[in-house]
Amino acid sequence: MKKKYTVGDIVFNIFNYAFFGIFTLLCFLPFYYLFINTISDNEMVTKGMVLWYPKGIHFNNYLEVLKLRGLGNAVIVTLGRTILGTALTIFGTSFLGYALTKQELWHRKLWYRFIVVTMYFNAGIIPWFINMKNLGLTNNFLAYILPGTVSAYSLILFKTYVESIPASLEESADLDGAGYLMKYAKIVMPLCKPILATLIVFSAVGHWNNFMDTVFLMTDSKLFTLQYLLYQYLNEANSLADTLQKMAEQGIQIDPSRMMTPTAIKMTVSMVVVIPVLCVYPFFQKYFVGGIMIGAVKG
Repeated sequence: MKKKYTVGDIVFNIFNYAFFGIFTLLCFLPFYYLFINTISDNEMVTKGMVLWYPKGIHFNNYLEVLKLRGLGNAVIVTLGRTILGTALTIFGTSFLGYALTKQELWHRKLWYRFIVVTMYFNAGIIPWFINMKNLGLTNNFLAYILPGTVSAYSLILFKTYVESIPASLEESADLDGAGYLMKYAKIVMPLCKPILATLIVFSAVGHWNNFMDTVFLMTDSKLFTLQYLLYQYLNEANSLADTLQKMAEQGIQIDPSRMMTPTAIKMTVSMVVVIPVLCVYPFFQKYFVGGIMIGAVKG
């Protein structure tokens, strides 16, 4: 049967669509503005003449930025830490979260509270740096992935989600002689796809965007991440623009409107770093509602 809408329902729906439509547009506009400025005439961009649509379209900025020294190696390092770090975080967090749901675990509540406390208190940067140095994790790729093996926030979400799974499923597996590892791999993990997808996105975006560990722990340029190079390029945009212009002068002549400027470098490098996240996020978005809501309802 066709639902009959009252005047109140219609007004409410119109308000909802209008509000969330405007909110979505406001979220999209910064990325759109960034993109149109990266493909527009660089001189016009510097003068602030590009606002709503691109002018003097070209893609030379992306071609030139991809030639920046160390960018290729930084991409490999960042992809490596994102993939390996996310995999290790998901395994460590999910396995410990599953273990903490078992009543027979020795002092289960004590260990759980101890982990939760780490969300609110930490020793600070200097003790953290000394600890990492004593562990031999300076100028070491493992510094990117080992410290994040267990995430307290993600563990709480996963543990709560597992507790929502009917206990009868594991009890039937017990009758068949399945152990904890078998139940974890064959029953729990397949049923936790929504929360796992949510945690994967959280962890992957965190690894992709993080650069403070590079600032404090890495002096070897071979271990610099993409975000750290972005940080350097944004601070050195003027000198980089001069370098790229000199490179262009030594080779094929380029239209002055396409010559790299500090503003063009900042916007283009920012866009290069953001694009992968924008491409991956939509594929996992559908799991967010189920994953976050079910994982956050119970304490």
